[in-house]
Amino acid sequence: MNAPLRRLSVVVAAFFAMLLAASTWIQFVRADDLNADPRNSRTLLRELGRERGPIVVAGDPVAESVPDDDQDAFEYQRRYPAGELYAHLTGYYSVYSGATGLEAAAGDLLSGSADQLFYRRLSDLLTGAEPRGAVVETTVVPAVQQAAAEALGDQRGAVVALDPRTGDVLAMVSSPDFDPNALASHDRETAVGTRQALLDDPARPLENRAISGRLYPPGSVFKLVTAAAALESGRYDENSVVPGPAELDLPQTTVTLPNAGGGACGPDDEVSLTDAMRQSCNTAFGAIGLDLGGEALRDQAEAFGFGQDLRIPLRVTPSSVPEELNAPQTAQSAIGQYDVRVTPLQMAMVAAAIGNGGVVMEPQLISSVRSAELEVIDEPQPTELGRAVSAETAAALTRMMTTVVTDGTGRAAQIDGVDVAGKTGTAQHAPGAAPHAWFTAFAPAQDPTVAVAVVVEEGGEAASEASGGRTAAPIARAVIEAVLR
Repeated sequence: MNAPLRRLSVVVAAFFAMLLAASTWIQFVRADDLNADPRNSRTLLRELGRERGPIVVAGDPVAESVPDDDQDAFEYQRRYPAGELYAHLTGYYSVYSGATGLEAAAGDLLSGSADQLFYRRLSDLLTGAEPRGAVVETTVVPAVQQAAAEALGDQRGAVVALDPRTGDVLAMVSSPDFDPNALASHDRETAVGTRQALLDDPARPLENRAISGRLYPPGSVFKLVTAAAALESGRYDENSVVPGPAELDLPQTTVTLPNAGGGACGPDDEVSLTDAMRQSCNTAFGAIGLDLGGEALRDQAEAFGFGQDLRIPLRVTPSSVPEELNAPQTAQSAIGQYDVRVTPLQMAMVAAAIGNGGVVMEPQLISSVRSAELEVIDEPQPTELGRAVSAETAAALTRMMTTVVTDGTGRAAQIDGVDVAGKTGTAQHAPGAAPHAWFTAFAPAQDPTVAVAVVVEEGGEAASEASGGRTAAPIARAVIEAVLR
C-alpha cells in the first residue's frame, strides 16, 4: 500500500474510532443524564403514557395526573387543582418546555424512575402492573400558604415561613405568580404561547423570588447578622454603648452614612446596642461594622448559611457578602447595603436560627415520599447545618428583637398575648426607585414555632412611603397568626 493510501486509511480508522466512542458515550455513559433532562421530549412522551405521582399538601394533591379525555397522543394530563397558589413550589410539567419546581427537582420520584423505587419497578415488571410514580408529600401548611398569599396580594415580592425547630417550609409565596395548568396543556400553541408570554413579562412571574432570581439587598434586616457578629466577638453585649450620631463619617471618603430619620440615635450621639436595634440606627451598626471588619461580617453570615448551595430540593441561589471590602463598603455592608444580596429564605433562616437557640436547621420542602400504595419510601429527618451563634447570643438577640416589636420600628407585627421577636428593613436598591420593604421575625419569642421573612419590592402599594414596619410587618403578622391558629 502506498503512503497516501496508508494515511487515508489511518484517517478513516480514526473517524470510525471517534464515531464509536461518541455513540458509546451518548448511549451508555450519558444515558441516565439524557433521560433525566427535562428537555428530553422522548422521556416526557414516555412518562405521559403512565400515571405520574402527585405532589401533596396536607393530604390534597396540588399536582396530579388525570386521564386525558381529549384522546390525543398522551394518556395522562398533568393538572394543578390549586392553580396559582402553589405554582412556584410545584412548578409545571410540560411536554413542550420540560419541568420546573418540584416537578423537576423530584422528577425521578414522581416518574417512578428513582433508585428508591427499583424493587417496586421490578415487582411491577414481574406482575405486569402498570408502573406509577411516587407520592411526594410537602411540609407546606395550606392555611399558612393561603395567609401569606392573601397578605402579600398583588404586590411584587415574596414570603417564606419556616419551623425553626425542624427547618420545615410552612409557606413559600412568590408574587407575581402564574397558572401552571396552561403551561402543562397538551395543546402546543397554548403551552408554548403561555410560556413565551410569561418569559416576556417584565414582572418576571416565572421567577421564584423566595429562593432565586434577582437577589435583594436586605437593608436593615441584615443588622441581625452584624449584631450577632458583635456579640460573638466578646467585645459587645446587648447593653454596650456605641456611637449613634446623625451621620457617621466614613474613612477614605467624603461621603457620610446618615440615619433614616436624620437625627442622632441617642443623647450625646451615643446609644445602647439594644436601642440601636430597636430604632434601627444606621450609624451605630455602621460603626460596629467598621470596628469588626468585613471578614467578621462574612464569617458570621456564612455561619447563618450564606454562600451555601442549598437544595430543599429546589435549588436555592446562595446569598452573599462581598469579598475584599474597604472601610466605607464595610460600613454600608453592616447595614445590609452596598453589594450584600440575599434571598427571603436566607433571612428566614437567620431569624429561625436565632429563635432556635443559635442552631441553623436545613430547610426542607418534602416531608415524606410514599409509593402509589402509600408505603413510606423516604421520610427526611431534621438536619442541622451548624451553629450560627451561642445560645447566650441567641437569647440576647431575641431580647433585642422583642423590643423592636414592643416599642420600636416593628410595632405593626404585635399580636395580642404573643411575644414576637422581629426586625424591620428598608433597602435602597436603585437611584430614584422606591425602597424594598423587609420584615423578619419569629414567634412566640421564647419558644418559637414559626420564623418568617417578607420582602415587598419597591414598597408595594405604599411606594416611596413604604418602610419595613409599615409595609412588610403586617404581612408577617398575618402569617404568624395563621401558624399559631
